[in-house]
Amino acid sequence: MRLIIRDDQAEACKYVANYVVERINAFQPTPEHPFILGLPTGSSPIGVYEMLVRKYKAGEVSFENVVTFNMDEYVGLPRDDPNSYHSFMWKHFFSHVNIHPSNVHILDGNAASPEAECDAYEDAIKAAGGIDLFLAGIGEDGHIAFNEPGSSLASRTRVKTLAYDTILSNSRFFDNDVSRVPRMALTVGVQTVLEAREVVVIILGARKALALQKCVEQGVNHMWSLSCLQLHPHPMIVVDEDATLELQVKTVKNRKYFKSIEKVAREQGFEQILPSKVRTGNVVIPETKVRRAPSPAIIAPEPIASHLLRATPAGDYSMRTPSPDLFPDRMASRIPEPNLNRRLTPNLEVQTDVPKTNVEMIDSAVAISPDAPISKLLQPMAPNTKTARSPSPDLVPDRMASRIPEPDLNRRLTPNPERQSRMNAVGAH
Repeated sequence: MRLIIRDDQAEACKYVANYVVERINAFQPTPEHPFILGLPTGSSPIGVYEMLVRKYKAGEVSFENVVTFNMDEYVGLPRDDPNSYHSFMWKHFFSHVNIHPSNVHILDGNAASPEAECDAYEDAIKAAGGIDLFLAGIGEDGHIAFNEPGSSLASRTRVKTLAYDTILSNSRFFDNDVSRVPRMALTVGVQTVLEAREVVVIILGARKALALQKCVEQGVNHMWSLSCLQLHPHPMIVVDEDATLELQVKTVKNRKYFKSIEKVAREQGFEQILPSKVRTGNVVIPETKVRRAPSPAIIAPEPIASHLLRATPAGDYSMRTPSPDLFPDRMASRIPEPNLNRRLTPNLEVQTDVPKTNVEMIDSAVAISPDAPISKLLQPMAPNTKTARSPSPDLVPDRMASRIPEPDLNRRLTPNPERQSRMNAVGAH
């Protein structure tokens, strides 16, 4: 990709106009072998058209054997409306040069069938032999033609709904009245642009600096249509200094880098031009297609066998063979059988070796068994009735107290009367 940086808008437009003239003259078009030129609209190319008109009037170029295809047109806007792209092109360019009206192709936004109009436009481009040079401008969001953010990189000429940002930006041509801006347009596709033998884009002003940064410094992204130029073999972007303001720290030096390439080429007597076969139109640029990646076979769903859909008869539940990872006692099987029985079987006998302490055991009635009737659970216990609970080894309440000698335990559990009286006296004050 070539990035040409000029000091201001006038110099950038002059460079593009000179380049277009050089390409046409090098091609040496004839009625049988015309030069096919793709053209944009908008504010950016106006300066280029003015320069081309001057060069035509100066006798430096002829458009007699040039065939043009414009990028887009509004839907529903009359052809003679001052804001239609038909009116725009004849006002700024076609009426000032010697191009034949029959060689001018602009999409018809008032066609009875917009889809059929788009298909016919693609056929006309192919019948002409393809576009030799596509001149383009961009929007602030990086759209090329009316390929708004999110457009498919494989898209072709089609009907496109305009984004609100585009409508708002183009309202400047409609006396800043957003309601007058058409909501739909016919536009060439991204793939249509990529099939041109050469693409030249002009980007002017700080408002479009972010789009340039996305195209030059980042990868191909359908949210920034301009980035599709990375897929083209012969793209060129011509910008002014203001359009480079968003280049990152690493690429800020690229301003000098790209300029240094031109300087070295001039010093060595080498001109950066296209290969001769491309300049004379004797080679067909292969199509750059975005191919659909095949889906892996492993993610294809397995067909459902008919036997899986049969209902299981009542009571016919066959046992499922457990896998080795699902045995419930896989770890327990490593413990010797006697020890295993002791670990898995709770001791329901009251332990008699636990020393008695002054802490009484809080016992529950055997009536807590889930098999007992609820009425039995609700009966009040008789006075002084105590029932023994079978404690498990982990639930002995005085397990820690049993480690304390009996005299010490009594001192800990029996409150000190003198200390208690002192505490009561302090609390009274």
